[in-house]
Amino acid sequence: MALIYVIEDDEDINELLTYNFKKEGFEVKSFPNGKVAFEHIKEDKPDAVVLDLMMPEIDGLEFCKLVRSDKEISHTPLIMLTAKSTEIDKIVGLELGADDYVTKPFSFRELLARVKAVIRRSKSYHFPTSKPKYKFKDLEIIPEKFEVTIKGQHINLTITQFKLLLALVNAEGRVLSRDYILENIWKWDKDIYDRTIDVHIKKLREVLGEYGNCIKTVRGVGYKWECE
Repeated sequence: MALIYVIEDDEDINELLTYNFKKEGFEVKSFPNGKVAFEHIKEDKPDAVVLDLMMPEIDGLEFCKLVRSDKEISHTPLIMLTAKSTEIDKIVGLELGADDYVTKPFSFRELLARVKAVIRRSKSYHFPTSKPKYKFKDLEIIPEKFEVTIKGQHINLTITQFKLLLALVNAEGRVLSRDYILENIWKWDKDIYDRTIDVHIKKLREVLGEYGNCIKTVRGVGYKWECE
């Protein structure tokens, strides 16, 4: 039974989500804000988190940053549920590490499908690799440990960022088209578009620091890994 965290300060929405997820067979723990939820997340290690953005004490964006910066829980799937619906709001959420973004008012059936999708991706994905580890100067990638280090320091990546990095590295210099990325990482999710892919690539470059320059853009085609 998968465990879902519901983090929502609106009591009615919190109760509605908790009731419906339990009805669908999930174990659910609900919280009124990110602060309380973060105090329990390392112990529980939920399979997915559905969280509002605008909450007291620790809001959704700050919660995302806290989770993604902690090695022990950085891979936890996060789905933002918010009234903020502009493109820039979605991009900010994705850049901070959200795996998906659902706007209010929302359909529970759609939210349920998205939750199941992120859990399925995080649980069933087998990282494609032909080597036990990859090394580029001070950058080391160990797929079976879900680990990336630079100069011995652990780098926190989301599941999507790790999948992107391994796909690029495994291509050994070949260009990965956006269609390839959609098929192999997002499984042709109808709501993933080019801008979303670009945002994830941009964030991956940022967390890799100087090694982000190894991800090359091939205009009109896609991306490739080119690192001496």
